[in-house]
Amino acid sequence: MMVTTRHDVGMYGEIKLYAGTSCPDLANSIAAYLDVPLCGRDIIKFPNDNLFVKLHSSVRGQDCYVIQTTSVPTHRNLMELLILMQTLKLDSAARITAVVPYLCYARSDKKDQPRVPITARLVADMIEVAGADRYITLDLHAGQIQGFFSIPGDVISAFHILVKYLQKIHSRLVSPVILTADLGFAKKARDFAARLDSPMAFIEKRRSGNDAKSQALTIIGDVNGRDVIIVDDEVDTGGSIVQAVNIAKEHGARDVYVTFIHPGLNANAAERLGAAPVKEFITTDTIPISDEKRKFLGDRLIVQSVAPLIGEVICRAHEGRSVGEMFNE
Repeated sequence: MMVTTRHDVGMYGEIKLYAGTSCPDLANSIAAYLDVPLCGRDIIKFPNDNLFVKLHSSVRGQDCYVIQTTSVPTHRNLMELLILMQTLKLDSAARITAVVPYLCYARSDKKDQPRVPITARLVADMIEVAGADRYITLDLHAGQIQGFFSIPGDVISAFHILVKYLQKIHSRLVSPVILTADLGFAKKARDFAARLDSPMAFIEKRRSGNDAKSQALTIIGDVNGRDVIIVDDEVDTGGSIVQAVNIAKEHGARDVYVTFIHPGLNANAAERLGAAPVKEFITTDTIPISDEKRKFLGDRLIVQSVAPLIGEVICRAHEGRSVGEMFNE
């Protein structure tokens, strides 16, 4: 996938890339792909935790993109995104696009019990009010979150990046089977399995309470004597994944590979996963993984960058070209 280094100046002016502090490596990689430098800005945190943003140059009449993932520290990163966009809006940017590789509160997408919020809707409203004209994000936990926005956007998937890696190592896999730890994730896992021409298995589990804990029950499908590829969209504390790995091993699985888009790896997830009998952890850089977390996973951690994917979407959005063509849609 190639991108031209000359971006036509259209009705929205030139591409102006801004980044918060949440994912500097990814932002720099996106800028390198587009051959467009990140614009200068100051982000200052005062002693009372309030944030201050100042742009180094004018963006009047320009096409601005704010790159900011909203992982932990969630509220600091979310506020940076909102304040950056409002600053651009007040400086008369022609168009502002929120580029959010990982969107926070995506699991709070419905009222599944009395007297609880739908926080994903609130976050969507905040992004719009702050000044976003468009948004770009990856692999939302629930597709209906797109409906919470009244502005246009591109919700893209990075699963094909993980599939390409697995296709490269396919020759060393023994009768691979795709295992999903969440029945609600079955449709996406089915697409994943189809691209690898592999059968599927499911883990039936039951989640109780609001403490993010769940109890794995049993496997539906055959994993005995097979390499198992566990697929999920996000790993938070790692509890469900470790349960899935253990139950797969109990049912006779050979090597276990764990693939996921968003490496939240919060609390002691990295340490917990590092102790699990997993051959490789295959993920992306939508959320940065600290050196402290990496040491628990060692050379079993394989990180595939989403920078070319996001960079190409930005290029096509700026030039008014189809994003669906990238996926033969």
